[in-house]
This record gives sequence, C-alpha cells and structure tokens, in this order.
Amino acid sequence: MPLPPKALKSPTTFCAHGPSSISKPKSYPKPGLIVFSSLNRPHTSNVFACKGIGIAVPRPVSSTPDSNLRSVGAKHVDVATLGNLCVDIVLNVPHLPPPSFHERKAYMEHLASSPPPKKYWEAGGNCNMSIAAARLGLDCISIGHVGNEIYGKFLSDVLRYEGIGMVGMSTDDDIVNSSGASYETLLCWVLVDPLQRHSFCSRADFSKDPAFHWLSKLSREVKIAIKNSKVLFCNGYGFDELSPGLLLSAVEYAGEVGTSIFFDPGPRGKSLSTGTPEEQRALNQFMRMSDVLLLTSDEAESLTGIGDPILAGQELLKRGIRTKWVIVKMGCRGSILITTSNIACAPAFKVNVIDTVGCGDSFVAAIAYGFIHNMPKVNTLAIANAVGAATAMGCGAGRNVASLEKVVDILRSSNLNEDHEFWTDILEKYVGAQEITCLSNIAMNGNRNHLNLVPFDKVVSELLPKLEFPQTVENVPT
Repeated sequence: MPLPPKALKSPTTFCAHGPSSISKPKSYPKPGLIVFSSLNRPHTSNVFACKGIGIAVPRPVSSTPDSNLRSVGAKHVDVATLGNLCVDIVLNVPHLPPPSFHERKAYMEHLASSPPPKKYWEAGGNCNMSIAAARLGLDCISIGHVGNEIYGKFLSDVLRYEGIGMVGMSTDDDIVNSSGASYETLLCWVLVDPLQRHSFCSRADFSKDPAFHWLSKLSREVKIAIKNSKVLFCNGYGFDELSPGLLLSAVEYAGEVGTSIFFDPGPRGKSLSTGTPEEQRALNQFMRMSDVLLLTSDEAESLTGIGDPILAGQELLKRGIRTKWVIVKMGCRGSILITTSNIACAPAFKVNVIDTVGCGDSFVAAIAYGFIHNMPKVNTLAIANAVGAATAMGCGAGRNVASLEKVVDILRSSNLNEDHEFWTDILEKYVGAQEITCLSNIAMNGNRNHLNLVPFDKVVSELLPKLEFPQTVENVPT
C-alpha cells in the first residue's frame, strides 16, 4: 500500500533544468478571455478548496467571418499551453510497479480504487509550465480538457488561483458520455520508492487510443486562444491525450496566424518516431514547424542519430522550416542554444537537488520569457538554468515550482557549476565557424581559449531589473 509522501531527497548537488519563478500574476482581463484572478492570495502548497469548475472561455463573437481567425493582429496572451492537463497523485510506495503491462494496470487500478487525500494531489503536465510562466509575470492560458469530477474542479481551482485562464476543447460535434471514464480528468500516478526512484502511470498508458480521442477538431474558442497568443507550447505527452490529427491542426493553425510554436518532444519523442504513421507524420511536422525546439542531449541524439549535441542541434535546424532556436539541455552541466549563426551556452547552478520532477517543464517557461522579451540568448539560458535550479530545490512540481525570490537568490549567488574543460571539448571544433558566447564567472568581457565569455555579473545586472519590474511586450521577434 502507498505510504504518505515524504520530502524527496537526493545526494546530487547540481541542478537539472527546470521550473519556475514567482511574480504576482496580472489581474487585468485579456481581450476575448475571461481570466482567473489571483491577486492577494496566500501561497499554500497543499489543499485547495474546490469551489466549482470555473472554466474561462472566450466571450461570444458575433458572426465574424472565419477568415478573420486567420488574420494576424496584436497578441494579448504571452503563452498558451496545448493539452497535457492532468492531476498528479504523488505517493511514496514500498516498491515501484511491476514492468509487465497487465500487472502495472492492476497496480494502477488498485491505487485508483481508493483516491488518496487531497494533500497528495498536485497540478501536473503542462500546468507546470503555465504556472512557472505566470510566476515569471507572463500572461498564460491553458488549452485542454478537464472533466466535471472532483479532479477537474481541483485543477481548475489551481489554475484560477495562479491567474491562468483556461479554454476547453470540446465542441458540439464531439460525441462522448460526460459521465463516462473517457471524459474524466486524466490522472497521473507519480510513485516514489524508498530509493527516491520515480515511476509514472496513467490510464493513457493502457490504451491504444489517446485519452481524449473523441475530441475531433479545434473549436472556434481554441482558435481564438491560439491566435491571441504569442507562444503556443506543446510537448510529447500531448499525444497521450489528443489525436495526432488534432495536434497537427493546432500547429498548422498557429503557423497561419503568426503564433510562435515551442515543442519539447520529451521521452515520448523516441516512441512517436517509430509509432503509427499518423504519429510519425505529426511528430515530423512539429519538429519542422516549431520556432523553438527543446530537447535533452539524449533526446537530440535519439531523434537525429548524432551524439554531438551541437551537431544534432544544427541538423534539427536544417530539417526545420520555421525553426529559429534549438535548445539542448545538458543536465547538471548546463544548456546550449543553437541558431543558424551562433551558439550560446550557460553552465548550470550548484544547488542541493531535492526533486527534479517538473524541472524541464518550467525550464521552458523561462526560455519563453527570454524569447518573448527578445533577451540576449545567454541571458535567456541563465534565467532558465536558475529557474530549473530553484525548482529542483523543492519537492514536486505544480504549485511547488520555485518562487521568484528563490530564483533571484540563485542568480545573486553566482554559484555556477563551471567546467571549462567540458565546455572547451564541446565548443572548440566550432570556434571560427560560428559566433560562440559562453556565460562565465570570470570577470572579463572577451575571449578566453577562443570563446567569447560574458561575465555572469553583467548578465545578472541585466536580468534582475526585468524580474523586479515586469515589462509588457506587444509582439515577439520574428
């Protein structure tokens, strides 16, 4: 039987990429959206009182021609996430589920037969990214499906509390029994054994169809939400919920209306690349049509067959049609941002890692922050690494992603995990061929071993005012 969760601890002393930062979410209404206000609320990390499923939807629009949905105008939302809305049930267990399909399914059904107290529930999936982005001061909405049961109400309350709007995906054409299991909010069981190893399972793992396969097309409300957003973020786990065709239509529409696409294939990228023809086609389009791709070094190698992270990034740029940035996450080493003309890299921060769940999701939020604000690339990597480090210092994701105060403390600490030999080995072959910029604690602006070193103090002096006094940006760089 599951045991009560304890604080997850790890002997690791360096951060893996991740999560968030806190800034008071804005409460003014976005055009076309009803937003959840989150002003003047204390930060509590456990139980939320369920007050009903308040789902924000675009206000009715009078008979506007559909062609107007394809015009590109001012965008009033910073980030929209697509799909992958779930509730994590975080439990300590004496042992992880068995590997066999039927035993794992029986294990999960046993857990689901007696729902644990709410203190073990947490917002999961793309909620990690949207909460992290909102706490950085970005205006966010979540596009997806949640049910009318207690878990859906819980998730809606969490998003409302964090100041994040929500747009449902169902339409009148979708045929589904609203009281059936396929309509219910997706649960993800996050299981932790005594050695702090994680295992994840949900009902989507045991079905050949996506959890919400009955969602057939983009509603007008969803299209308005995508059109009004500067960035649309999707990840590989979205395929567990939504059909490849529906995801593909969202990507194609985002391209038509000038919304930048961020895609993180995650661990699902490998299985999608060898999945059904529809999955392979959708994955290929995501990789080609995204403005920003985010992968770990292992994922980049898996999708390109190239072990060198920079060469793998350059290959993904060549394959892309719209791709501007490829970001390769190097774990405790740091991160690399690759474009067609330059390379930027930033070491990670030394912190006491407690839990890495949700770190990659929130890392994306800080990348979106830098992209939207047209920040220097090395600055963008620095804040993303700091956000990841701050979340890794906490336990779990969702509402537990890092506070802005913690992110600022990390930036001020200047405690970089610098490994000059590691970065020299990776970068030296590209010196002369491309502009290379690297974040460093060395107090100089200029070259060292043929690398353009940017002093960390200089970057921090530029970042802190932006975090303390959030800026409004009308349009993202093209």
